[in-house]
Formats: sequence, structure tokens, C-alpha cells
Amino acid sequence: MFSFFIRKGVRKILKRKDSDAGEKGRALEDVRASLFNQFRSSEGAKRQQQRICGPAVALSFNFLVAVGIIFMNKMVLQTVKFKFPILLTLIHYVVSWFFMALLKAFSLLPASPSSKSTRLSTLFTLGFVMSLSTGLANVSLKYNSIGFYQMAKIAVTPSIVFAEFVLYRKKVSFPKTLALTVVSIGIAVATVTDLQFHVFGACVALAWIVPSAVNKILWSRLQQQENWTALSLMWNTTPITLIFLAAMLPCLDPPGVLSFDWNLSNILVIFASAILGFLLQWSGALALGATSAISHVVLGQFKTCVLLLGNYYLFGSNPGKISICGAFTAIAGMSIYTYLNLRQQSNKPSPRQQASILPKSKLSKENGSTHDGHYGAESV
Repeated sequence: MFSFFIRKGVRKILKRKDSDAGEKGRALEDVRASLFNQFRSSEGAKRQQQRICGPAVALSFNFLVAVGIIFMNKMVLQTVKFKFPILLTLIHYVVSWFFMALLKAFSLLPASPSSKSTRLSTLFTLGFVMSLSTGLANVSLKYNSIGFYQMAKIAVTPSIVFAEFVLYRKKVSFPKTLALTVVSIGIAVATVTDLQFHVFGACVALAWIVPSAVNKILWSRLQQQENWTALSLMWNTTPITLIFLAAMLPCLDPPGVLSFDWNLSNILVIFASAILGFLLQWSGALALGATSAISHVVLGQFKTCVLLLGNYYLFGSNPGKISICGAFTAIAGMSIYTYLNLRQQSNKPSPRQQASILPKSKLSKENGSTHDGHYGAESV
């Protein structure tokens, strides 16, 4: 038996089989290493995010989570009677940071770009405006009606357009401006029957507009221009947000948090709200990275119309014919805006055309040109 295995022909066969197995093993290891390197580099992680989560998936994900958290927060604030909006926001971000820490511990958190590509002041600004945007929004909902909150949200759209024009010379085409105007008028008409507000709540709502606009612009720009993924950007800005939320806590929340009934059922409801808060932050970041700040605002207004019409058709609520007509008008404007966006994307150059343009743009940069192809003087 041993002499059979040491024959020359048999040794060649065994050697060939071992070499084939070795080549297959090395090929498999190369594939694994390639996937790991793509995930662990900021460019590769960004490509994976764009490949898996396109605009339609990101917007749908954000829409479903946003509708779910509205009902969950309504349960927290009314059924559980947790009257501490800033503390609730702080709990949301603490749970989000805990989940991201678990991902990082298992090496599942995408890599961040190098520190040279993004200034620390930009990340600090994003964390700061994020705390103001989320915290003041919850305080506004506490003191004002949903209708007044939506009326304040209408002002976010022109604020984004103005800020992007001032900072990046980014222009909005006339058809899109007309469509956004129709959306804003429709939302205003749909919510005009519910404009109850508190003086302090109205001041909070006005103070919330600018941070909300800057927050969306920075989230969109950092992901589209500097190879940040949603999770890596959340991981780097959440600690800053937590610091500012903790500073806002004694100023905007009422006293008596220790006297709240911290039983098991209440804690579970608040924790469920925090999980949805993490998903909302993640889905919102994905949507801003896949589309734009204005598209994300339009999605939020579409959510308002769907909730208003859903309550009318499913639960028999009667907001009035004027509000229903306003909701349908807003949806028509959103449809036109979406169509214009899709037509603009179809007119963009293909990846091959972009690749052929790339050497020319690199040459122009070497010759001293600093034109930015996305946030320069362009018409959107």
C-alpha cells in the first residue's frame, strides 16, 4: 500500500490536487480580504452603502421608521406621561451610541475617513446643531400642536435653499422652486386648522429652524463629498451631541424626573422608543447621504400628508375638506418635484463618461483649478 502512494504518477496526482486546493483556498482568502478591506476603508464602505442602500431604499426606510416613532413617542408622552423631551432625546442618543459601540467591538462599524479630509470643527458643528435640532423639535412638540410644528417645518425648506446658495453657490431651478412652493402651500392649508401654540413653544420652534437646516446640509454634504458613511458619521458626532443635550437638560426640561414612575413597563416603552430613535437617526442619515437635504424635508412633509389622510380614511377623523385638499395639493407638488429629480438623475453622465472626464478634472486641479463638481455653482 505504501509503495503505491510513493509511485511517481500517484505523487503527481496528489501534488496536483493539493495545489488545486491550495489555489482555491488562496482565492477564497483573497475574496475575504478584499471584502474586509472594502468594508474597513472609508471609500469601500461608502461604495457598499451606496450599492446596498440607494435613494428609494433609504427614503422608504426613513419613512417607515419616522411614522413608527411618531406613534411610539405619542405613547411615551401621553400614555406613559413622560414629560421630559430633552431627557428622552438624551436616552435615544445614549442607546444609539451603545449599539454603535457594539458594532465597533465586533469590527462591524465602517471606517472613517482620515482626519485630514474633514476638519474637527465641522464634526463639532454637526454634533452641536444635531443636539439643537432634535432637542428643540421635541420641546416644540410638547408646547405646540402638530399643525404649528408642521408650519414651522415649512420654513426649513427656504432656509436650506438660502444656506446652500450662500455657502456653496448651489441653485435650485425654477420648476423645482415652483414645485416646492406648491408643497409648502399645500402643507400650510392642510395644517391650518390646528395652529395652537404657546408663546415659549413658538420661540422654540423659530429657534429650531436654522439648526435643522444646517444639520441636514452637513449630513448630506459630508457623506456625498468626503466619503463618510452614515454609521461612521453617527459614531463620531454622537458624543458631542450627548454633551450639549446634557447641558440643555436643566434649562428646557421640567423638574421631577426622579419622581417619575420608573416601573418595568414604562422603561420598556421608553427603551422601544430609543431603539426606534436609533433607527430614525440611521435611516435619516442614509436618506441624506443618498439624496439631498431638500429631498429629506419633502419626505417629512409627505409623511405629514399620509398621516393626515390615513387618520381620515382609516380612523374616521374629520380634519375638514380644506385640510384634505391641502394634503392632496402637497402630494401633487411632491410628485412633480420627485419627477424633476428623477429626470435630472437620468441626464447625468454614466460612470464610464465620468471616468473619461476624471483625468481632465485631475489635470485641471494640477493646473490650479479648485472647482468642485458637486457643490460648486450649479443648478439643482
